[in-house]
Amino acid sequence: MIKIKYFKEITFIYAICISLFHFGVNIWGGISDLWFNSAHFALLASLGFLTYEANKNENEISYFNLLFAVLSLSTFIYMMFFEETLYSVANSQMRTSDLIVASMTIALAVELVRKSTGWIIPGLIVSCIAYLLFLGQHIDGIFAFAGMSLERFLYRMFYTSEGLFGPIATISSTYVFMFILFAAFLLKSGAGDFIVDVSSAVAGKYTGGTGHVAVFSSALMGTISGSAVANTVSTGSITIPMMKKAGFKGTFAAAVEAAASTGGQIMPPIMGAGAFIMAQMTHIPFVTIITVSILPAILYFASIAFYINIHAKEHKIKGENSDVKILPILREGFHFIIPLSTLVGLLIYGFTPTYSAGIAIVTIIFASYLTKNKRMGIKEILGALALGAQNMVVTGVLLIAVGVIVGIINISGIGITFSQLIMEWSGNSLLIAIVLIAIASLVLGMGLPVTASYVVLSVLSAPALVGLMLSPEMAALVNAGIEIPEVAMYLLSAHLIIFWLSQDSNLTPPVCLAAFAAAAIAKTPPMQTGLVSWKVGKGMYIIPLLFAFTPLITGTWFERVEVFGFALMGIMSFSIVMEGFWDQRMMILERVMFALAAVLLLTPDSAFNIESHFEIVQNTHIIGFVIFATSMFLHKRLSKEKREFATTL
Repeated sequence: MIKIKYFKEITFIYAICISLFHFGVNIWGGISDLWFNSAHFALLASLGFLTYEANKNENEISYFNLLFAVLSLSTFIYMMFFEETLYSVANSQMRTSDLIVASMTIALAVELVRKSTGWIIPGLIVSCIAYLLFLGQHIDGIFAFAGMSLERFLYRMFYTSEGLFGPIATISSTYVFMFILFAAFLLKSGAGDFIVDVSSAVAGKYTGGTGHVAVFSSALMGTISGSAVANTVSTGSITIPMMKKAGFKGTFAAAVEAAASTGGQIMPPIMGAGAFIMAQMTHIPFVTIITVSILPAILYFASIAFYINIHAKEHKIKGENSDVKILPILREGFHFIIPLSTLVGLLIYGFTPTYSAGIAIVTIIFASYLTKNKRMGIKEILGALALGAQNMVVTGVLLIAVGVIVGIINISGIGITFSQLIMEWSGNSLLIAIVLIAIASLVLGMGLPVTASYVVLSVLSAPALVGLMLSPEMAALVNAGIEIPEVAMYLLSAHLIIFWLSQDSNLTPPVCLAAFAAAAIAKTPPMQTGLVSWKVGKGMYIIPLLFAFTPLITGTWFERVEVFGFALMGIMSFSIVMEGFWDQRMMILERVMFALAAVLLLTPDSAFNIESHFEIVQNTHIIGFVIFATSMFLHKRLSKEKREFATTL
């Protein structure tokens, strides 16, 4: 170990400089994408090696970590001084120094990912590299690959847009960094406490009120953080003890917080790093993605709220008798609305997400001076800058490392092969294809973070999903090279399906980071908490089916609202069936009726080959609504005595 005086202060200042560098380049530009992405990796990786495995003595660092930090910085220095000469050797023999630096950069990225996420992603990267270089030559059949020389591989991974510093690295260095920095400024300005206070005032008085506070606060926090674990730790430290005190079991309280916090990744306007990657991969405007995601996000949070309401009724957990008024809280924190409104307004007006986030960050500082108690001084501003860089280390290096996997998939053609396999295995059935992708996301989610899981799955399976979602006539036109505007929305639906299914990695045992974080706060068994959170978050599986089989994404706004309204009742029916309780314990016949209502409310006429007789509302939705309303009416009218008599028959 090496002792360095004021080491903590040095890394704090270094993190501030990293944020200022990214802010300046993103707002004013000045360097090429290759240089910027290379600097993005070098700065974050060096900060990660300096701080990620900090010793208990904050002024000590291991020799290896210090060496790795210096080597990380040297990769950018080499890029600056030798980039021009690289092009002259691109088609001939590369220099030994080029090979060393390229190999070292990949190794440093893999090592930092190993330190931060474990062995799964590094193992996957090494396996992909081995396949591309030599293993593919020894595989027969559709996965055979002729191979590539090490020199050519390193050139394409390091010096072109196909590998480390390609489009995904650009997303990380621009959109993702700026929005994480935006979230850091909001949190440092006191937005987290404001969100919890508003949630308590709005939702705390209802049945199971503290549980609804967790959902409401996580939904609001998700609009600024886009991170399930960050949501869990920030809001869960308050809401989980509140729920336990109100009468919820610790496991259920932790599961609710984990499931609700996972919604932060699908809640506009940030939606985690995945939404920015989606915009880059589909070439669909970011504003369009977050706009069509509003109603589905509400459905997901409503599905959790239904579980809470049923659980609270069954265990007789009432709302809080609080005298907290919403207006004083809004008066104290109204300035938080200004930066969020600025961000959304600039996006709608047509400015880039990067520029919009930058202006919104400045707005946070000025808006804070509209209050007396939450003004951001120099200390808070510097703290936010440092926090933004620190929060970006793992995400940034992970995205850059995953770029190697994506590059290898594109170079080898595995993506096309995998899509063809999905088409073959599914028998051209869209439902079976979604089930296959859900299984794949479940397996990947046990080892990969959400962003990595989404990137890998989207590259492999999105083309197959789009092909299955298009009508035969539309597919024929597309194959003929005719551009159809509607196809873009089907592409967006396919990516949203994969994006949503990938979120399950936060809730799925044996590796479910959000559930584990919640379990640590609630002091409950991690695996048991993961299983309960997996159950509570089942909306992650139901709602993507609506993307595929209804016009919730592809239709007009009227069609989307129609699907949304009936789906809300359908998800409520599904929750009742799963729990077997509403006002009182359900009989088997009641659960069957609610199950039938759920199926009809969540499916269009085409699912049953029913000819639609209404231009506005689906036949199945009308029938489902009638069954749902009738079942609810009979359930409430059937007294406890009659219910017990009927149960004994």
